[in-house]
Order: sequence, then C-alpha cells, then structure tokens
Amino acid sequence: MLIETSATRPATPEPAQATATAAATATATAAPARRRHDDAPDTMALFGRLAGLEDGPERDAVRDELVTAWLPMAHRIAGRFRDRGESIEDLRQVAALGLVKAIDRFDPERGAFESYAVPTITGEVKRHFRDRMWALRVPRRVQELRNKVRVARRELTQNPGSPEPSVAALAAHTGLTEDEVSAGMEALESFSTLSLDAELSVGDDGYSLADTLGAADASYDTVIDRESAKEGLRRLPERERAILYMRFFEDMTQSRIADRLGISQMHVSRLISRSCARVRDEAMGQRPGRRGTGRPVRT
Repeated sequence: MLIETSATRPATPEPAQATATAAATATATAAPARRRHDDAPDTMALFGRLAGLEDGPERDAVRDELVTAWLPMAHRIAGRFRDRGESIEDLRQVAALGLVKAIDRFDPERGAFESYAVPTITGEVKRHFRDRMWALRVPRRVQELRNKVRVARRELTQNPGSPEPSVAALAAHTGLTEDEVSAGMEALESFSTLSLDAELSVGDDGYSLADTLGAADASYDTVIDRESAKEGLRRLPERERAILYMRFFEDMTQSRIADRLGISQMHVSRLISRSCARVRDEAMGQRPGRRGTGRPVRT
C-alpha cells in the first residue's frame, strides 16, 4: 500500500531562504548579548588612527572627534549621580574629564572602548565626591573606613527585620578594629553639615543651633590669674604683701597707706610697682628677681 507523505512531511526550503532564516535567527540570538547603548558609537577606526598619530594638530582633531562622539555616554553616567548635592552641570564636566582620560589611555588592541571608559568615567565622578564634596574635610583613610562601614551595614541589614548592627558586629564583618569602625561611623555623619542658623524648634520661641553653644566665661581667666599669682604673693616680704592688700583689697589710696606705715607716698608707689612686677614675672615663668627687661630688681 502506498502512503501519501506530501501533506505530512515539511517542505524543504530553498537554499537562499534557509540561509536568510539562519542569519535572522543568529542575529536575533546575538542581539541581546551585545546590548550596546545608543550613545556607544562605533569609533574603532578613529581609535586606530589616533594610535598611529604623533602629537600635533591632526591628532588633536581626531581626539576632539572622539570626545564629541562619546560625550553623550559621559553625560549619561553623570546623570546617575544627580540629586547628591552637586549640580548636574558640574557632574557633566567631571565626567567629560574622565572621558578625556579614558580616550588618552585606551589601547584599541585590548577590546571595546565602552568597557574601558565606563569604569574610568564612573571612578572620576566618585573621586570628585570623595575629594570635593565633603562639607567637613576628613582624611582619605577615614573616608575609606566610612565606605567599608557603610557597605557592611547595608549587607548586615539587607534582610527585613534585621537589627542595627553593633560596633563589634561591624568589626567582625569587615575585619577592622572597633576603633576603626567607630571612626568610620563618625565619618558617615560628616559628608554634610548643619548650619548654625538652622532652627531646632518650630513656633514663636524657635531657636537656632548657635543659641545652644556656650560662650567663653571670663571668670576662668580670673581663676587662672589668681592661681598663677598666689605663689608669687606668698614669697613677697610681709610689708609688701600688706601694701598690696590695702591697695587692691581694701581700696585704700597710696596716701592713706603711706600715712599708716609712716613712709612717703612715692615710696609706696615704688613698692607697689616692684611687687606687682615680681609677681607677674614669676607667674609668667621668669626667674625670680629679674624683670622682663633683664635688669635686676632691688628688694
């Protein structure tokens, strides 16, 4: 018995049609793997030409053409860092600087330019934030500690309901000491500062941060001066101590002191000046018996 197979057997495609179908399938399969951005032009020929040119106007022209072609990609990368306290115009300038560095350092024989330029430009923008955007300048070592602590906190709290990690937990997770973790946590709050004019409360009785700061107390200077002069006063002769007490503590005039002691007012004036100079010199750490001019003091 003969069996009709023409209706069940698939028709054999023509050679040209089979080739086109295979090419379309290969293209559809390969397209997702490449995933090239719209702002990633094909400039390998320009890079090959740039590599063979010496410094001069022609090389500068080719370099400028490459910068113009890849500038949209640099702007796209800069846009990832918007709303972080820096204007988008400044971020684009920094990204453009990273693009120029990438073009100057790129070797066409080592792969696609995009794979080299993206981390170079991103690193330049991150370096800008690290070095220029801190309101309170901290050493780079502390900034690196801050980044390690920030990443560790995110990793330890990524599960819902995870408690805030302790300093000991962060130290164990990062391999840092607890002192280094503490320094990194303090740096987390140092990226931006609060103005002294910022209001801390609302309402009619609002006050600013500056209102909470203490002022210098002049009484401390008085205490320091008194304690510094105490030893020098103790070493003065008894009569000179009595003269100083009557003059500065009982507020007696030099004439009244002179009448009480039976000496001239001029002599009282000299004794007061000499005694004060001696106490002052000792309080300032100078050798007793000598004044600031180096002349001996008579006693």
